[in-house]
Amino acid sequence: MAVKSLIINPGSTSTKLGVFEDETLLFEETLRHSTEEIAQYASIVDQKDFRKKIILDFLASKDFDVKSLNVIVGRGGMLKPIPGGTYAVTDDLLHDLEIGKQGQHASNLGGILAREIAESIGVPSYIVDPVVVDELMPIARYSGVPELPRTSVFHALNQKAVAKRYAKETGKPYDSLNLIVVHMGGGVSVGAHEKGKVIDVFNALDGDGAFSPERAGAVPTGALIKLCFSGKYSEKEIYKMAVGGGGFNAYLNTNDMRDVAKMIENGDEHAKEVREAFILQVAKDIGSMACVLKGKVDQIILTGGIAYGKDVTDAISERAGFIAPITVYPGEDELLALAQGALRVLNGEEEAQIY
Repeated sequence: MAVKSLIINPGSTSTKLGVFEDETLLFEETLRHSTEEIAQYASIVDQKDFRKKIILDFLASKDFDVKSLNVIVGRGGMLKPIPGGTYAVTDDLLHDLEIGKQGQHASNLGGILAREIAESIGVPSYIVDPVVVDELMPIARYSGVPELPRTSVFHALNQKAVAKRYAKETGKPYDSLNLIVVHMGGGVSVGAHEKGKVIDVFNALDGDGAFSPERAGAVPTGALIKLCFSGKYSEKEIYKMAVGGGGFNAYLNTNDMRDVAKMIENGDEHAKEVREAFILQVAKDIGSMACVLKGKVDQIILTGGIAYGKDVTDAISERAGFIAPITVYPGEDELLALAQGALRVLNGEEEAQIY
């Protein structure tokens, strides 16, 4: 029997919805929320009833019977570090989403909304591979400063989804493969997947690795310290340099690689050099993860929005293709990835994890 699922992916000013029958998308919608609407609520969790009503009203407008659903899946939020997988929204998980165990973020609402709607119709609710997925091997946590351990914050949902897609397409179990997965979007994360676990990864949020459209990535430590104590910038301004205003934004005043491509087409040599520097840094990250996997790499996978750019993927392949063959899965279909996570559990391919 086909599994019908409702997928809920909340963002700061929007809620993305998708309804699937197995892996077939029946319809999707991005429900926008104005700044004024959001500003009424003191905290993220206070938005729950507001967003729930909008979701149910939208489904009613489509003449969709909520009771026909078999499962509800929400985007996972800022929970404690956990291994990858599909998690049942238990009371403990719900509690940590509500309090924001590692911070307040709109994605916390995903599991909360999934649980509430699912309970009302008597079906299970899940989250899948939240950004806090942490499968690092112990030695990958060392940074050189005990107070500053390396952390696992990355595009877990898409990295795991494309890794499992590659495994399925090649007829091999994910947990039998060694893969390097490169997600290239607003942030860049490069992960070493060893036999189904991401044992090392470059922190995509505010840590190490390549610069990206919006992130500075790794920067010279001594120079950063001097900048911090120069008296010219506040803590907030320094952080903005690293997250949001760094990378391509800092060099070229754009976070859109299509704009960068146009600049290069128009003869902008600086833009060309910045893009080449980005490609070099991503390739260096791939090389680092090849060392993590001791050179035993079955496949390199390039994914995320930037992977639509053939000039970029070809250039990365030219630098890193000697390590392993390269597969390109452009974009990131988070709604489908969430639906697939629930399907794997309901079809008996894997067990639901308990938080």
